[in-house]
Amino acid sequence: MNGDRSRLRNIGISAHIDSGKTTLTERILFYAKRIRAIHEVRGKDGVGATMDSMDLERERGITIASAATHVTWDSHQLNVIDTPGHVDFTIEVERSLRVLDGAVLVLCGVAGVQSQSITVDRQMKRYGVPVVAFVNKCDRSGANPARVAEQLRDRLGHNAVLLQIPIGLEAAHRGVVDLVRMKAVYFDGEHGETVREEEIPAALRIEAESRREELLDAASLFSDELTEAVLEERVTETLVHAAIRRGVLARGLTPVLLGSAYKNKGVQPLLDAVVRYLPDPTEVANEARDLDAEGEERRFTVSNDPDDPLLALAFKLEDGPYGQLSYLRLYQGRLAKGDTIHNSRSGRRVKVGRLVRMHADAMEDIETAAAGDIVALFGVDCASGDTFTDGRLRAAMTSMHVPEPVISLAIRPRDRADQDRLARALQRFTKEDPTFRVGSDEETGDTVVRGMGELHLEVYLERMRREYGAEVETSAPQVAYRETLGRAVAFDYTHKKQTGGAGQYGRIVGRLEPWPEALFVFESRVTGGNVPTEFIPAVEKGFRTSLDRGPSIGAPVVNVKVTLEDGNAHAVDSSDRAFQEAARGAFRRFYPQGAPRVLEPLMFISVETPREHQGEAMASLMQRRAIVLGTTEDPEFVRVDAEVPLAEMFGYATVLRSLTQGKATFSMEFRRYAPAPEAMAEELRRRHQESRRGA
Repeated sequence: MNGDRSRLRNIGISAHIDSGKTTLTERILFYAKRIRAIHEVRGKDGVGATMDSMDLERERGITIASAATHVTWDSHQLNVIDTPGHVDFTIEVERSLRVLDGAVLVLCGVAGVQSQSITVDRQMKRYGVPVVAFVNKCDRSGANPARVAEQLRDRLGHNAVLLQIPIGLEAAHRGVVDLVRMKAVYFDGEHGETVREEEIPAALRIEAESRREELLDAASLFSDELTEAVLEERVTETLVHAAIRRGVLARGLTPVLLGSAYKNKGVQPLLDAVVRYLPDPTEVANEARDLDAEGEERRFTVSNDPDDPLLALAFKLEDGPYGQLSYLRLYQGRLAKGDTIHNSRSGRRVKVGRLVRMHADAMEDIETAAAGDIVALFGVDCASGDTFTDGRLRAAMTSMHVPEPVISLAIRPRDRADQDRLARALQRFTKEDPTFRVGSDEETGDTVVRGMGELHLEVYLERMRREYGAEVETSAPQVAYRETLGRAVAFDYTHKKQTGGAGQYGRIVGRLEPWPEALFVFESRVTGGNVPTEFIPAVEKGFRTSLDRGPSIGAPVVNVKVTLEDGNAHAVDSSDRAFQEAARGAFRRFYPQGAPRVLEPLMFISVETPREHQGEAMASLMQRRAIVLGTTEDPEFVRVDAEVPLAEMFGYATVLRSLTQGKATFSMEFRRYAPAPEAMAEELRRRHQESRRGA
């Protein structure tokens, strides 16, 4: 799109797993005439939802990778990204929200605000994304949109206000009452494509007027003009819409719409709300770093002007058999096929050979794009998070938040042919997904993959097999333990080596101490030049490299401060290498004297279960050393929030299903590290010593 920026919307569809995001996106595509037929998420008709283009997504009925499309609604251009709901694929939500201007938060009309709703909301707040809420599944037994709006206020802190009330609920759900226009809206036709308006049913008139008053009270806080109009009883639709829009852009108001995407009700008014209330690219402030600034980091607000120098962010990659597909958000300037652009990170210049707009996994060639657009480049090599310019500007967009992986798995190819296939698969997946990491176990020689959870790694193992034909054997999942000092310890260590000719000499004196405020801190208090200034960075480097594998259990060492206080150097034999070795030797000898402690990852888990299974769900958590943080109850469901050691959670999905007849669900994400029980720490130390003897 190269025309009016005010008619462009970049939006994401986000929610807890199984709230109906992909079903809603399928309806959006249908009503916007982007597709001719509706297909369901689980692919019972052999086709599956348009945005779930991966076979695994269609088989499992979940979204694994975010997918982008482009539609037209009411003469507005909409770039829509459908994101996963499962916390294991949270990076897909993270990088999508980083480049989007607004979002639709989908909530289940029965379950309401769920655990992943809280995570998604936190991500939206991190990037300041304005939100419109859609209460889905109003046709389901137990649906209660008013209660869901209350949960939005109480649990997520939104100033949520209903723009609609339902005409019937559960099996009787037939439509909605529009509280701005005060009309009843019905959705006729085989797929709800015909929108019909009538007078509000008499039975709903009193409730509609009461809810409209609440809406006007909330919206008038953002418009003096509307406040006056309410007092003078001359309220117009235009005034109400303008006030709501101001509230949404300020993230001070969250309009709540409702319906049933599966039953084709309420989707068209939601699209109207998207174009009315969510911002266009010029109404969102985005920052970039000035790479020409010396000394302190200097940031500036991007202009969103197509006539300014190009500034674009590569936020998602797909590395396929025919080359790399790089998703780009343009923040200012223009981009055309054949242009030469600069990668701000690598300094490389690349030519734009093919510029495309995505529709799920289909590519549509375009000639040009401008500020605000979300497009893709084909065949351009870059990394996720790279910034591109046209060479007139040296700047980089601010980065996105990437959570650390918490679970690891050792994998081995079955034969030499599988080894090559595995290497290709790992190279691709680590490039595409910053939360999927690959390393090696020095003692066993195994390849170790790390990720956000069991499902995350399971999906990648299946993709290795399907997409690359790589058969691998796996060991049991390993917890990402850490170790740290229990108390401060002084060190005085001399590294001395004489083998003929120039030798090695370095003496260092100082302290190792616990430091919870940071992963690693190094401070030099050396005076009088006993350790020459040029060797102090080598001491820091030696200690820093020692942290990769601690002597206690072989895990990374965290939360340590090293203070270098004194030392000695030799005029001939001292060197960077000698002082690095001195630091490594000091760490090996004195760290064990600091009463090392083992740290285990604690996960925040949210279990949602029918009330009749609350006891079983609670007992299953307590058996896993859980610390219950709180419970939230409504007439049918109970949500238990707790902190649980990751080591206790393997296979929990199967256990919870069997305990609750498949009715309970849970989500889990990393919270913090905490000291492991001494018995467990001792067992880990014993295993580490045995593995070293075996090696």
